[in-house]
Amino acid sequence: MPNVPSTPSDTRTAVDAFLEKIRTPAAVAPGTRGRLIFALDATASRQPTWDRACELQAEMFQAVAAIGGLDIQLVFYRGLRECSASRWVSDGRTLAGLMEKIDCRGGRTQIGRVLAHARAENARHKISALVFVGDAMEEIPAGLYAAARELSFPAFLFQEGDDPEATRTFREIARLTKGAHCRFDPGAADQLRDLLRAVAVYAAGGLKALSASSNAGAVKLLHQLK
Repeated sequence: MPNVPSTPSDTRTAVDAFLEKIRTPAAVAPGTRGRLIFALDATASRQPTWDRACELQAEMFQAVAAIGGLDIQLVFYRGLRECSASRWVSDGRTLAGLMEKIDCRGGRTQIGRVLAHARAENARHKISALVFVGDAMEEIPAGLYAAARELSFPAFLFQEGDDPEATRTFREIARLTKGAHCRFDPGAADQLRDLLRAVAVYAAGGLKALSASSNAGAVKLLHQLK
């Protein structure tokens, strides 16, 4: 199927949908820390931008420092059926150290395993949201949709590039979980940074915290996504 570029109208619709989703308060009780699963596609196609992603994740913690904090678990897949999860961490330096030990390897996507893990983790201790960053989807969409329906928290899917199959699937997973899907340009660190900061603030403090944050650039950025 040919790749059809987004029109300005398409972009505005995506932005409006994202803003509507984040108007739903995050499931975080006052005085508690947000819990966010940060999942990454670590297959070979992501290698060119992996190092920059390692740097950006620290800014998620900086964005929520004044709100009350955020605990993050890193999940990644690569190679032949390798899908791993880290311990929960509460500072950017520790998470950066974990990510620096990971190298990208060839393999197919394992988004279904990410969704299954997130559901199991939530059963042990409630999480606020799932963030997934990837550029492809090579699984049966129906299976992913079934897994998404079992989640009781929003999934925010940030797509690097414009693969049409990934776009359709990520968008539907976001709809089913009452989350959001946004695309960013390959290698566009500023775009991904603002998206991650916005969701981190949302996970830690809900819409009230997001509205009060100084990350006005996130909203401006969303209007530029293509």
